[in-house]
Amino acid sequence: MTIRTRKFFGTIALLVLVVVWSLLGMTIAQTPWLANSGLLQAIFYVVAGLGWVLPAMPIVSWMSRPDRAA
Repeated sequence: MTIRTRKFFGTIALLVLVVVWSLLGMTIAQTPWLANSGLLQAIFYVVAGLGWVLPAMPIVSWMSRPDRAA
């Protein structure tokens, strides 16, 4: 697979990841046990805001791999 194709599929994967991550985050943020605690909300938003980076790193790494020599 060429780098151009990997970047295309990687971009789609990253967009899907961000959309799903944000929808799950919004769903979890509305739970009563989280909505009633300011400290838990602060911790949740920090973790949810930075947490998507961990699953995105392998995708970006895969996208930026150089093409194999022919």
